[in-house]
Amino acid sequence: MMQMYNPPHPGEILRELCLEPLGISVTKAAEALGVSRKTLSAILNGRAGISTEMAIRLSLAFDTTPESWLTQQTQYDLWVTRQKPQKLKVERLFVANPT
Repeated sequence: MMQMYNPPHPGEILRELCLEPLGISVTKAAEALGVSRKTLSAILNGRAGISTEMAIRLSLAFDTTPESWLTQQTQYDLWVTRQKPQKLKVERLFVANPT
C-alpha cells in the first residue's frame, strides 16, 4: 500500500463528506449514531480516533464499510507517528538466511 502524505484525520472526512452535504448537525448525527455529542465532536475535531465500534456505527449510518473508516484511521495514525522526531530504539530480530 502506498503511504499517504499528510492524510486527513477521519473526522475531517466525516464532517466534509458525510455531515455537511446532508446538512446534519453534530447533535443530530450523534443521536443518529447512538453516541454523545462530546464523543462525536472529539472525532470531528481530531481529538479522538475512530474505534472499531464507531467504524461499525458509521458504516451502518452512511452505507460505507467499517474497513474504510479503520483504514483512514490507520493511515492517519501511521503518518502522525512517523513525524515524531525521536528515533524508536528497536533491536532488529530476524533469522539470517542459511548459506
